[in-house]
Amino acid sequence: PRQPCPPPAPPQPPQEEPSWAPHRLALLVPFRERFEELLAFVPYMHRFLSKKRIRHRIFILNQVDHFRFNRASLINVGFLESGNDTDYIAMHDVDLLPLNEHLDYSFPEAGPFHVASPELHPLYHYKTYVGGILLLTKQHYELCNGMSNRFWGWGREDDEFYRRIKGAGLQVRRPSGITTGYETFQHLHDPAWRKRDQKRIAAQKQEQFKVDREGGLNNVRYRIESRTDLSVAGAPCTVLNVLLDCDTNETPWCTFG
Repeated sequence: PRQPCPPPAPPQPPQEEPSWAPHRLALLVPFRERFEELLAFVPYMHRFLSKKRIRHRIFILNQVDHFRFNRASLINVGFLESGNDTDYIAMHDVDLLPLNEHLDYSFPEAGPFHVASPELHPLYHYKTYVGGILLLTKQHYELCNGMSNRFWGWGREDDEFYRRIKGAGLQVRRPSGITTGYETFQHLHDPAWRKRDQKRIAAQKQEQFKVDREGGLNNVRYRIESRTDLSVAGAPCTVLNVLLDCDTNETPWCTFG
């Protein structure tokens, strides 16, 4: 029997050239058990950023311990493990793809740049929202002492980080001249299939509205189980299998019990 023709290869993005901007972005993607979203995200973002001539490395921060998901701690880990060849970061949700080529992912020298701003994000529209996709220089992220490690489960870590940004004397900037509104991004998350861990015990409810003035980059506790460089449909990325640690006396809501 005749062999089937191989599928056409996806268009390859341009290779880095000396004319590209001198800065390099560390795309930090907190992750757990969303394999199908990852298969779409990595090649899409590699092509998107390459087309914009942005040097970048994609880090998948895969939480493999048995604690509840901690997005903020994973971003802290990604920052610490991203290497000296990157000088700014993007906190980037794996289920959010930019559709508008005019969105800016360049070096945010003037201060934190919120790509997925409230007037563009398909779900979250309150004015202090800084989640989804946020760019910061590494210097500015250190000035904030990173993100709080106290937020186990889904939500609220971005709201606390907004207060850190303001406390560090930084001003959040957002896109201008984007006319695509709520159609600016594709949101891959299926709430019926991917249930969010929204459990709140009494102590956690009280904690979630406080500013963590003690912790952040300085006290994130973790171990890298493995570090793997791989290619997804021709797009390079680095997968870090991360084991977070939790002090159950300090934050007892980190467990599923």
